[in-house]
Amino acid sequence: MNSTQPVGAAASLKVAIYEKTFHSSQGVRIDVLRDLSFEVRGREFVCLLGPSGCGKTTTLRILLGLDREYSGTVNVSADASHRTAAVFQEPVLLPWRTVEQNIRLTLPAALKQTAFNDLLEILGLSGLETLYPAELSLGLARRVALARAFATQPAILFLDEPFVSLDEPTADRLRSLLMAIWAARPTTALMVTHNLREALLLSDRIIMLSPKPAHVAGVFEVAVPRSARDREAIEDMVLAFQDRFFGAT
Repeated sequence: MNSTQPVGAAASLKVAIYEKTFHSSQGVRIDVLRDLSFEVRGREFVCLLGPSGCGKTTTLRILLGLDREYSGTVNVSADASHRTAAVFQEPVLLPWRTVEQNIRLTLPAALKQTAFNDLLEILGLSGLETLYPAELSLGLARRVALARAFATQPAILFLDEPFVSLDEPTADRLRSLLMAIWAARPTTALMVTHNLREALLLSDRIIMLSPKPAHVAGVFEVAVPRSARDREAIEDMVLAFQDRFFGAT
């Protein structure tokens, strides 16, 4: 089986959110997003970074179609499958289904019988297919969530701080696994994170958001090849990022 994405499967994404507001129970208007525009190219890995509470997750919810109360446009390239997948802060696995059943649950009909042994092998899940979520550590459960997302062969993959609350060694292992599976099954990826070093390790570009109402404060190109992003290179990029966005981190 060819496990890579078919040509043209990875979508490009153009976002122009003119305004997104909330109203409190007392009727107070809260402007969350205003004139937020950016683009993610096909097979590009982009991170959204910004101050806590600036509207990163709200943006992701809009892109996933979970929040339609906004003004603006979200456009996906016409030649893509438009199939999307998401990995959230919690694995969201069904406790009464096995690892394999959880992965197959969201597959479209055309992929229901697809084998994904390579996917399980890369993520270190081979031999665990018959286990239930209660028998997994949090780190393993998040690997299952990654497997479930990539198994759908998405045109766009959205990730909302998928490694938050993990200890750093476990988070580092999962970041490495994410890069391994993304290299094997390339797709367009947009990840929300508050962790600058994580963004520098994973992404091609970092889109820096302003405090709310959020707009794009700037874009940081991560020019260092992934194979050369060792600790020293990451720390050098941290300094360069902080120099450009002084006080933003």
